[in-house]
Amino acid sequence: MIQNGIEQCDTVEIHTELVKLVNEKMPKEEELYDLAELFKVFGDSTRIRILFVLFEAEVCVCDLAQALHMTQSAVSHQLRILKQNKLVRSRREGKSVFYSLADSHVRTIIDQGREHIEEE
Repeated sequence: MIQNGIEQCDTVEIHTELVKLVNEKMPKEEELYDLAELFKVFGDSTRIRILFVLFEAEVCVCDLAQALHMTQSAVSHQLRILKQNKLVRSRREGKSVFYSLADSHVRTIIDQGREHIEEE
């Protein structure tokens, strides 16, 4: 049966052992919320562009702004979000602050996403 464009079972039959197994493996609500919030960060193409720059090099806000044709203020705003979500880190060198990826997981997440959208 199809309802609202979604295929559905023709009868209602609860597979209790399967439901029990799924419920035992389900993460806590707080963890699910945190995960959803993390993926929201990846929902902005400007932040994705910043991450792609950081795949190549550690850069300062000035360099990022120039590479992405954005204002330093706009870049700083996005970097703050990325840093709050532990996707980038910063280090000070004299008067400059350089940004880099926080760890290899960031690249893995982006690579997995690219792989997924390129599937046929």
